[in-house]
Amino acid sequence: MEWTEIHDDTWEISGEKMKSGNAHVVPLEIQAVGILNDLTDTGRYVFPSERSRERPISDNTLNAVLRRLGYSKDQVTAHGFRATARTLLAETLHQRPELIEHQLAHMVRDPLGRAYNRTQFLRERRRMMQRWADYLNGLKVAGLVEPRSSHEGSVVPS
Repeated sequence: MEWTEIHDDTWEISGEKMKSGNAHVVPLEIQAVGILNDLTDTGRYVFPSERSRERPISDNTLNAVLRRLGYSKDQVTAHGFRATARTLLAETLHQRPELIEHQLAHMVRDPLGRAYNRTQFLRERRRMMQRWADYLNGLKVAGLVEPRSSHEGSVVPS
C-alpha cells in the first residue's frame, strides 16, 4: 500500500500490482481511515519494510509476527485472514457472496456467465466492510479477542 493510492476513504490499486491485471478499488471503513490518519510519516509505503523504507512490508514479516505470538504455520498465516474474513462475512454477517468476492478481488461470474463482471458494488462493499470492522470491534469489546502468548489457549473462547 502506497500513500499515493489512498484517496480519503478509498484505496485504489493499479492493475500492474494486481494478479488479475485489473485495477482494484478497496473501500476503507472508518476504523481503517482512523489508523491511517494516526500513522506518522513512513515514506512511500504505508507499511514499509524494517530494513528499507523503499520496500513494503512482506508477507514473511507478518507471518513472523504471528509466529512470535505463538501461532504455528499450521494454525494461521497472514494470507489465511482472507479466508477467515470470507467465511465470517458469509456465515456470520450474512453478506452476499458476490460482494465478498469483489472485495477480495476474485473473478466473479455474472448470471450470464461472463468471465468477469465489471460492476464494483462500491456502496454495498463499503457498508459490508464497515459491518466487518464493527463486528471485529465488538469481539474486542466483548473480550472475545485477547492477546495471545504461546502458552495460552484459543483466541476466541468456546
